[in-house]
Amino acid sequence: MATRTPNDRLRDLIAESGLTYEAVAKAVRSVAAECGMALRTNKSAVDHWVQGARPQPDTARYLAVALSRRLGRLLTPVELGLADADPDGGHDSIGLTLGGDPIDSLIPMWRAELDRRRFLSASAYSVAAAALPLAYVRDIAERIAAARTGQVIGMAEVNAVRDMIGMFSEMDERHGGQHGRSALVTYLRDDVAPLCRGRFRTDEIRAQMLSAASRGVHLLGWKSYDAGQQGLAQRYYLQSYGLAVESGLPGHDGFVMRTMAMQGLKLHRPEHCQGLAETGLTRAKDRVDAQTEALFRVVHAHTLARTGLSAAALAEVGRARTLLERGSQRGDEVPFWGLAWGPVAPSVFSRTAKVFETLGDHRAAAAEYLHAAATRPAGTYARIVALDLVAGAELHLKRGRIEQACATFGQAMDHMEGVRSVRTRKAVKTMRADLAPFRARGLRCAAELDERAVSFLATA
Repeated sequence: MATRTPNDRLRDLIAESGLTYEAVAKAVRSVAAECGMALRTNKSAVDHWVQGARPQPDTARYLAVALSRRLGRLLTPVELGLADADPDGGHDSIGLTLGGDPIDSLIPMWRAELDRRRFLSASAYSVAAAALPLAYVRDIAERIAAARTGQVIGMAEVNAVRDMIGMFSEMDERHGGQHGRSALVTYLRDDVAPLCRGRFRTDEIRAQMLSAASRGVHLLGWKSYDAGQQGLAQRYYLQSYGLAVESGLPGHDGFVMRTMAMQGLKLHRPEHCQGLAETGLTRAKDRVDAQTEALFRVVHAHTLARTGLSAAALAEVGRARTLLERGSQRGDEVPFWGLAWGPVAPSVFSRTAKVFETLGDHRAAAAEYLHAAATRPAGTYARIVALDLVAGAELHLKRGRIEQACATFGQAMDHMEGVRSVRTRKAVKTMRADLAPFRARGLRCAAELDERAVSFLATA
């Protein structure tokens, strides 16, 4: 029988991490759980890998993420000695680096998306990659895109791209992130990427085209996030950031950093969130309109709240509200990229709710969530309205207002019809679990809502 060759690379990396085999196994299970997978990895499995056995590809990726988080640098299964290099470039580091042309990173990602390659869709969130924008300092003023097409591009083409991405964005909010995703990938790959490498009438038009492309890639990240594919979402956000930096438009790169901070907060991975939010705000302050600056400040407030700086968080919320009112009164024009989640005001209200929730003020948080839902234009943004209502209902439940919670849950489900979203399905499942004790007591509103939830999950 052939003998295995011990995996010295893996052994040395585990030793460097300072983790026991049992701790490594626990970390692997934790990463897998973030990706929706339940593993039974134990210390014996880790020992087998060190002795030369190879785990399943997904498990190898989870191990790479676990050790990356511990060691503070990006590692892949290839570097752990657990996989062979893929000559097609389908390796785990695609999209997790910055430098060169972002389109060069995006093209293999799009190919993997359309080919349904699991290594991307099942990838985990990388703490090490979240720090990249903080350290990404590169002078791009001297960088000139090669003219790879004969077309001379003007604002008409930029406006056409904005209109199309706006349509995809509206479709996303009405019907969920799983609707139209392949079409968006194809459009960005076949239409937008060649335009980004074209010849432009002016440098300003080139900047606007790169910014529009960044917004499209950002939307792909949001669609991946909505599908529960956090690692893939992060890769798209990184490349969106690269395009925003290259565009040079004031504040756009900071806006993507703001998104990355939001993702880290949602995933309870706060390691770089405050740095991302602060740096994003610094890049936007006094360079964007008042309403857009309010978007930056309210996320910064959330990171302050998460680090226990309550007074500073509330002060920042106050600044955001003042800026929002000032910009609204003056009729400031919000940039195209700043409208990624629709009108500014409800976005500020929703994030303010998260600040209050973090600080333990459930009454104020519930009021802000409901205010955010009510402020969005009627018939639009169905998914985000539903999720804000769910968040408000959960806080009613925590305050013992059961009937009010059920009524708000019911309103949320009104908005979920026709929405294809992993997050809305998860919200309904959580709601059923939360209301189970009240159904058991025979509370009518809980029982009726549960019947509706069962029907929704069966057809969604």
